[in-house]
Amino acid sequence: MNGSGGDAAFRTTGGAGRAPMGAKQGGPSSGAGRSGGLPGMASHRPKVEILTVEAEPGLVVEDATGSFCGAVIRADVREVVLEDRDGRRRLFPMKPASFLYEGRLATLTPPRPRQSPEQQRSASGSVRGDDRRAKVALPHRIWVEGLHDAAIVERVWGHDLRVEGVVVEPLHGADVLVEAAREFAPGPDRKLGVLVDHLVTGSKESRIAEGLRRDLGPAAQYVQILGHPYVDIWEAVKPSVVGIREWPTVPRGIEWKKGVCDALGWCDERDGARRVLGAVSTWNDLQTPLITAMEQLIDFVTT
Repeated sequence: MNGSGGDAAFRTTGGAGRAPMGAKQGGPSSGAGRSGGLPGMASHRPKVEILTVEAEPGLVVEDATGSFCGAVIRADVREVVLEDRDGRRRLFPMKPASFLYEGRLATLTPPRPRQSPEQQRSASGSVRGDDRRAKVALPHRIWVEGLHDAAIVERVWGHDLRVEGVVVEPLHGADVLVEAAREFAPGPDRKLGVLVDHLVTGSKESRIAEGLRRDLGPAAQYVQILGHPYVDIWEAVKPSVVGIREWPTVPRGIEWKKGVCDALGWCDERDGARRVLGAVSTWNDLQTPLITAMEQLIDFVTT
C-alpha cells in the first residue's frame, strides 16, 4: 500500500541528469546523479507528511488503496476492523501509512485506555476491575453444545465467569445431555446451567430438555436449560460482523455448517470457524436471544 502512492509523490520535478547548456558535463556543479536541482537549492523531492492517528472506536478512515471506507470497530497492535455504512466489516493489518484520514496518509495506532482500570468494561459489558481476581472454580457448571459455543462464550463472558468461579464445558452434542446431567447429580450446592442451540417448539433439542426435566425429578429445580432459536451458534452471530448480508438457508438433510460453507464459498468448516469465531469480540456482535440466555444462566448458577 505504501508504495502505490509513492511513485507519483516522490518523482523529481527537475530534469535531473541533463546539465544546463554551457555547463561542464559530469562536473561537481551539475548536480547530476544526486537528488536533482542546483547546489544550494532545496530538493525537488516533495515531502509527504504521514499522520499518526489513534484508532478510537467510531473513527472514520479509508484504506490507502481507496477500496474500503468505514468506522473503527476495534483495533489492537496487529489489526483494525472497519465497518462501512452498509454494516459490512473488513479487517486490515496495522501497517504504517496504510490508511487515509480526512484524505491524508495516516498510520493508525491502538487506542489508549481512556478510563481508570475500575471503569473498564469486559466484552460482556460488565465493569472489569483489576482487583477482582478469578475465584477457585465452584462446583456449579454451565454446559454448551460444542467447542464453537464454548469459544464464543469464553470470548464474551470469560472474564465474568472467571470472576464468579464458574466453569464452562462443551457437551459435544445435546444427545448426551440426559446421561451427563444424571451423572453430574445437580443439587442446591451444585447447580447446572445448559445452553442449547435451536431450542424451539417441536425441535429435537426441546424434546431432550423436557425429557431431562422429567428424568431428574426434584433435582430438576437445580438445572436451568435455556437456548436460542438458531440452528447453530454461528447463526447467533450477527451476519454483518462476519461480513455477509444474511445467513444462508440450508435445505433439510444437509449438515448446517457444511451447507453454509458451500453457500458462502468458504473452504470448509475449519475456515468457517476461523471467520466466525475470529469476528466476535463483544456482546454487540451477538444476537439478543443468545445474550439473554447466557446472562440468565450466569445469574442462575451464581445466585
